[in-house]
Amino acid sequence: MLTHVVFDADETLIDLRPAVTGGLVAVLDEMRRLTPAAAGISLADLESDWHAVFGAMSADPIMEIRRAALARSLARAGLAAHLDDVAAIFFARRFALTSPFPDVLPALAALRGRYTLGYATNGNSRAERCGLTGEFAFELYAHENGLPKKPAPEFYTAVVEAAGVPPERIVYVGDSPSHDVLGAQRAGLRAVWLNRLGLPRPPGVPSDAEVSTLADLPDAVDRLCAGREMSEA
Repeated sequence: MLTHVVFDADETLIDLRPAVTGGLVAVLDEMRRLTPAAAGISLADLESDWHAVFGAMSADPIMEIRRAALARSLARAGLAAHLDDVAAIFFARRFALTSPFPDVLPALAALRGRYTLGYATNGNSRAERCGLTGEFAFELYAHENGLPKKPAPEFYTAVVEAAGVPPERIVYVGDSPSHDVLGAQRAGLRAVWLNRLGLPRPPGVPSDAEVSTLADLPDAVDRLCAGREMSEA
């Protein structure tokens, strides 16, 4: 029987893109205020700096990756000494603009009466800073207390320990086929792929269920629960 539904954060519950873009716009405005040398720097340049550093730092904490990307951006205009102040501007604006997708709170409310809800993320979108205060029985963040990022098995071991039930009683919901579906399944959890963009299913990713909106998640989890119960009868 399924008893727990645990969620990824960014792009699953959290509409991250507008928040990050808003943070970068605030950074660019500050750079242009500080020096005329930033006049020729674009938002696309700042976005490209994230991609330039992410590959080499993907296992690092998200905040450190963002600071490295901002350092690269500031170096374009000779503003390296302003990293701490500019990073503070970015994160303040990023979290001020961060909010759940419209389908999130109704789905959580529908699930809560039947399942225990958890929150487990690689990112730095803390629930209380993203409009999700008090929504979950437990929260896990990669790099706190040495927890590695998904899809490391240790991440899902921590999810199981926090839930306090066997892995087969947990459904993990997320937008990443490799991290949230395969990673969870390899650890013995069930997995639901949230495919908001209608992407084709990658080869070798047999999710237990797929939904395009969290409005459909309660029914999908109920069907998984009923299927497991019938198989054990």
